[in-house]
Amino acid sequence: MVSWAHIVLSRGRFTQGVSNALSCYRNRGVCVPITCPGGMRQIGTCVGSLAKCCRMR
Repeated sequence: MVSWAHIVLSRGRFTQGVSNALSCYRNRGVCVPITCPGGMRQIGTCVGSLAKCCRMR
């Protein structure tokens, strides 16, 4: 389940394959609706391709 409390807006890029919210959180990531914030990188997607999974660089 996606925790919408972790959603933020920002910029980023794709780097690895995380395909769901649980997998994202296990990889120390958070799901965001558009792009990753500065200082974070995209490591996959959450909820299909509707949200990005981002974590600190």
